[in-house]
Amino acid sequence: MSSPKQTRVALVQMQCGTEPEKNFSRAVEFIRDAAKQGAQIVCLPELFRSQYFCQTEDHGNFALAEEIPGRSTSTLGELARELGIVIIASLFEKRRAGLYHNTAVVLDADGKLLGKYRKMHIPDDPLYHEKFYFAPGDLGFQAWQTARGKIGVCVCWDQWYPEAARLTALRGAEIIFYPTAIGWHPAEKKEFGVAQHSAWETIQRSHAIANGCYVAAANRIGHETPAHGAGIEFWGQSFVAAPSGEI
Repeated sequence: MSSPKQTRVALVQMQCGTEPEKNFSRAVEFIRDAAKQGAQIVCLPELFRSQYFCQTEDHGNFALAEEIPGRSTSTLGELARELGIVIIASLFEKRRAGLYHNTAVVLDADGKLLGKYRKMHIPDDPLYHEKFYFAPGDLGFQAWQTARGKIGVCVCWDQWYPEAARLTALRGAEIIFYPTAIGWHPAEKKEFGVAQHSAWETIQRSHAIANGCYVAAANRIGHETPAHGAGIEFWGQSFVAAPSGEI
């Protein structure tokens, strides 16, 4: 199947609250609004159904995980079919008891679950305790021919690794999407904030240039404090970079 000459992309930049069902409903509203404005592919931010729970190591958070396919993929698949669009959604996957992944799913315009990518690079930094929750992915880097073009998906921390983008591009991806949850530690923002954001944006623009493809990063926004400390101030600033690196 040949890709369309032009594809309109929407990146959902949303603030996530403490109630997963409300977050999910808001995401559906954003998807509908994007489709009304002509979006053909809509990408949600990383782990959009909840606040970024990885700020703390809490066994209770495993209750947020879900099977794939499951309720979320079923609902989003129906929505994709209704609107005739492709949806990329980042979910906390329960593969089986004791085995969990940070997983992005691709739902094609006919509503089918076209594929999934399990995050390969798992951070373990202050307030980013993902290794407590997620096993590294085992599906490799992939690309899928959708009704709206051939796309690849990586997730957040994968952004810092050129190999992830290169392998995805070698699979034929014309657009690489990065559902993301990244922000500042408030105490560091004044001194390091500009440099941290610049590095994040620059590395992804470089992926677009080096691989001759588009790169699209969808980040959440808002100040979240689920660990009852200073929390993380998610900086948003979602963007699409052209193969030239231009945003």
